[in-house]
Amino acid sequence: MSHHIIEIKDIEYMYPDKTKALDGLSLRILHGEAVAIVGANGAGKSTLLSHLIGVLIPSSGTVRIGDYPLNKETLTHIRRSVGMVFQNSDDQLFMPTVFDDVAFGPLNMGLPPEEATQRALDALKTVDAVHLKDRPPYKLSGGQKRSVAIASVLSMLPDILVMDEPSAGLDPYCRRQLITLLQSFKHTKIIATHDLDLVIDLCERTVVLSNGKIIADGPTLQIFNDDVLLQKGRLEKPLRMQGCPICKPAIR
Repeated sequence: MSHHIIEIKDIEYMYPDKTKALDGLSLRILHGEAVAIVGANGAGKSTLLSHLIGVLIPSSGTVRIGDYPLNKETLTHIRRSVGMVFQNSDDQLFMPTVFDDVAFGPLNMGLPPEEATQRALDALKTVDAVHLKDRPPYKLSGGQKRSVAIASVLSMLPDILVMDEPSAGLDPYCRRQLITLLQSFKHTKIIATHDLDLVIDLCERTVVLSNGKIIADGPTLQIFNDDVLLQKGRLEKPLRMQGCPICKPAIR
């Protein structure tokens, strides 16, 4: 299933102010993998994700999504394969109602209105948000907005789901709902996050970025048990791995 494979080779990206955000980064992600991208602020996580949907084009190097190299001519194909949920849901929700937002993608693809409607309802059902379909997005809670943003991506039937800080700003109940939802997805998942406990729940593989470079790529628990590596990446162990002298030891 080559159309699900992501191959990034030696990409570099420099912002207009000459800040180098990605520096010779290479990465390969296979169909069905759930991969976390972690690192300190400014490590290059969001910049990397933006390259996967063509929001940014590398200064050098190549990005390939399945059979398509990333360029201006292939953006339409790539954006049908890769769906991205942005960190700020307000960047993704802009229509008068929730239903309009979720149906926007299928309609923009040229699907018949009946099929777009069914896709939107199916996606809202998946995230348990059908009851919100007639609500204006700006009146939703943070957790509701996140669910609707995910539905707006799922209605496009992507092969690859990319998420930037999906648990940011969520209360514990909404965060747990999100984790349960994402555990049910069979998509290839790429999740950039500071929430390392969420990573344990969702991703068997973790990539650590620092200054636009990959400094580690491997099994999640192995990486989170490497104190020297975590310090180098300006990270701390997930809370559940830190243990408690009163209750129970840390997981390993």
